[in-house]
Amino acid sequence: MDFSLSDEQLLFRESVESFVAKEYDADKRRALVAGEDGFSRAHWANFAALGWLGLSLDEAHGGLGGTALDTAVLMEGFGRAVVVEPYLSSVVMGGSALQLAASEAQKSTHLPALGSGKLLLAFAFAEPRARYDLATVATTAVAGEDGYVLNGHKSVVFHAASADSIIVSARTAGNVADSDGISLFMLDRAAPGLSLQSYPTIDGGRAAELFLTDAKAELLGPGDRAGQAHAIIKTVIDRAIIAVCAEAVGIMQTLIEMTRAYLDNRKQFGVPIAKFQVLQHQLVDMYMAHELSKALTYRAAAAIGSADATVDSSARARAASAAKAQIGKAGRLIGQQAIQLHGGMGMTDELPLGHYFKRLTMIETLFGNTPHHRRRFAALPSI
Repeated sequence: MDFSLSDEQLLFRESVESFVAKEYDADKRRALVAGEDGFSRAHWANFAALGWLGLSLDEAHGGLGGTALDTAVLMEGFGRAVVVEPYLSSVVMGGSALQLAASEAQKSTHLPALGSGKLLLAFAFAEPRARYDLATVATTAVAGEDGYVLNGHKSVVFHAASADSIIVSARTAGNVADSDGISLFMLDRAAPGLSLQSYPTIDGGRAAELFLTDAKAELLGPGDRAGQAHAIIKTVIDRAIIAVCAEAVGIMQTLIEMTRAYLDNRKQFGVPIAKFQVLQHQLVDMYMAHELSKALTYRAAAAIGSADATVDSSARARAASAAKAQIGKAGRLIGQQAIQLHGGMGMTDELPLGHYFKRLTMIETLFGNTPHHRRRFAALPSI
């Protein structure tokens, strides 16, 4: 399978890297993280103007109809500067959930608003007792006269406090761990009965706990498809896995470049320490780990692009888990080696290096850590 980028994708990558290089030096990023939203609304408007928010959305609803590989190119560019805007939570997860679950009327209303930057979404799928099991949903949804009423607790909902609407998984039938009986709902962030407990994450992002008490919400999709959202949620999360894997690839490349530049400039015994063979071996190990990670990420993006989005595809899931397991392993190696080779200052907050490593650490735990995806990969049938 050919994973080389097209001429258009190469130009797209250059434009993304040019934008983040201009807008995301360490001081600017630090100021954004310290702000009220934790990101720049002006940048978000620029993303919309550049077409990035509509990259993966259907052309019929104002998007560009891009592939998973196109999204990977964008996320890799974001990783080069550890971009803090909620692209993952709003577009990759929220947008995918809308496209896979919503009715045509709902798509016509919400997808153009998402692509134009007028709608910010969050995706609430995780719960305190679920660990990484997407079928464990204790939040309940009961049909009422004018919609559904939700009760429950959703955990680690990224950028929920800044979102306009939140897509929530809730159970309309079955027991807590059943894969059947799960539906997706959309509710306004200011809806009565919804309360948020927001907090910063280790990588400078924002997340929140959602507490739902008789909160009214709108079912995504027609009523006869209620309870069939488990496969959709798994597809959304697999797409999110590939997106963060691509982001991690960009982060790792930047860490290697930073480390190589430091070794070239730092002198000991009158020569650059990059001349020392043992340090060259460490750089080679970092480079090889990055290249394998990039290859598996591109392979997974191709698998997601070719799989039927409404089907629980073993090929898609195996490719996503293979990439995620490799990213976790390589991220730890490259991050720790980069900090070690920078010496004591590698641990300081002032050096951008530490912010990249914190994001890699967060990515390793997102949507299942390395041991989880090794077990998932081994359990899935090979094709």
